[in-house]
Amino acid sequence: MSSVKSLLGQTAIYGLPTIVGRLLNYFLVPLYTSESVFKNPADYGVISELYAWVAFLIILLPLGMETAFFRFFNEKEDKDAVFRSSFITVIGFNIIFFIVLLFASQSIADAMMYSEHPEFIVLLGAIVCVDAIAALPMAKLRSENKALRFSTIHFTAIAVNVGLNLFLMLVVFNPEKPMEGVLFILLANLLASCVKLVGTYKDFLNLKWKYNKELALEMLRYSFPLIIAGFAGIVNETLDRIMMKPLLIQAGNTPEYSLEQVGIYSACYKLAMIVAIFLQAYRYAAEPFFFAQSKNEDRNKVYIKIMNYFVAAVCLVFIGVSLNIDIFKYFIRSEEYWSGLYVVPILLLANVFLGIYYNQSIWYKLSGQTKFGAYIAIGGGAITILVNMIFIPLYGFEASAWATLIVYGLQMVASYLLGQKYYPIKYNLRKFGLYFGLALGLFFIAQIVDMDPNEFTWAKFFFHNSLILLYVFVVWFMEKPSKLTVNR
Repeated sequence: MSSVKSLLGQTAIYGLPTIVGRLLNYFLVPLYTSESVFKNPADYGVISELYAWVAFLIILLPLGMETAFFRFFNEKEDKDAVFRSSFITVIGFNIIFFIVLLFASQSIADAMMYSEHPEFIVLLGAIVCVDAIAALPMAKLRSENKALRFSTIHFTAIAVNVGLNLFLMLVVFNPEKPMEGVLFILLANLLASCVKLVGTYKDFLNLKWKYNKELALEMLRYSFPLIIAGFAGIVNETLDRIMMKPLLIQAGNTPEYSLEQVGIYSACYKLAMIVAIFLQAYRYAAEPFFFAQSKNEDRNKVYIKIMNYFVAAVCLVFIGVSLNIDIFKYFIRSEEYWSGLYVVPILLLANVFLGIYYNQSIWYKLSGQTKFGAYIAIGGGAITILVNMIFIPLYGFEASAWATLIVYGLQMVASYLLGQKYYPIKYNLRKFGLYFGLALGLFFIAQIVDMDPNEFTWAKFFFHNSLILLYVFVVWFMEKPSKLTVNR
């Protein structure tokens, strides 16, 4: 029990900076979408498109070496060789990548229709390269259980990023020059990323350039499938924001309108990220707990009970946000973005499916069938590309929202069916159906009885939140303490 508590404690320490960082970055959205910053959604669309590329590059540039490092660090006797070989490999690859990027920055900027701003491409490359290089020293801190130093570096980087954003955008930024704001955001991110390099400077100073080529190749062979799976996962999460502008332009729309659509969709997607942030916090605690329970004879009962609670919780977030969208919309400060609010319930529901899929995914991790995780991600990525290519030109960002829902729903079902074959856990589908069906039913009742779909009224507020309380009461009745010991 003490080892489990220790594991959970370490997980909380290492996970907290990431969760806090996502929350604080999440709360920068009201700043970016305010009347005094990016009032025009097209300007926010630029930031959204650039950071969609960051998501892809941050999968590629570390070469999967962070996960490989943890694996080989625990298996090999020469732990210094493991760190050196992986670290030097990542440093060398990123130096080459950045040099190529410098020479090609203008061509890339032309292709992305930012011909006047090749500096965006250079800064973007610098951010991802610095993050990729810093990943290994940060992983080394975790392997050495230096939780305090790890957290201090992470929190300092977060504070620098948020502080610089507030100063640059509120004090220095001129709203008449929106591209200057894009530059400031990228600079703030780069300086925050450099904090990690400064915080781990000893690993650079003490690095011995003794390279074990065979070990590095062995680690790369292990990490390559992880890169493929990671790419497929990012396709599902962010590719729509990359595809949207060129597809809409091909359909005859102006670049300005196309970027507006990217900006509106990205801002509204942030409201659905409430589920994702909850999910992030849950995953940091749940995964080590699940592995700790793997030798428990009653582990499946534990997994089933946790799934019941999880489904109830994410469905509560879904109706809580969806039925109070008239309040949550003020998180996006400018009304120019509100035309996309109707896709928020679709995206929330998609993230509910994603959360259930992640919760189920423990089966292939416990059984060692991790290849199925890659297959599911690749299949989802293919469907994402296909649906977006066909329907974005016809329906704009609404097609992307539905594509996200369809893919995450299919991944959830595929994971369940495969799990029942290779690592059966008899989840309580009736209870899952009750919570999910009740949440969806209450949502549709609210839409049917909607008194004023475009304005906030107190009558509407009390009616919607009465429906939410009804949902909470039903869940409490089904899961009340007196029933927790009942074998369901």
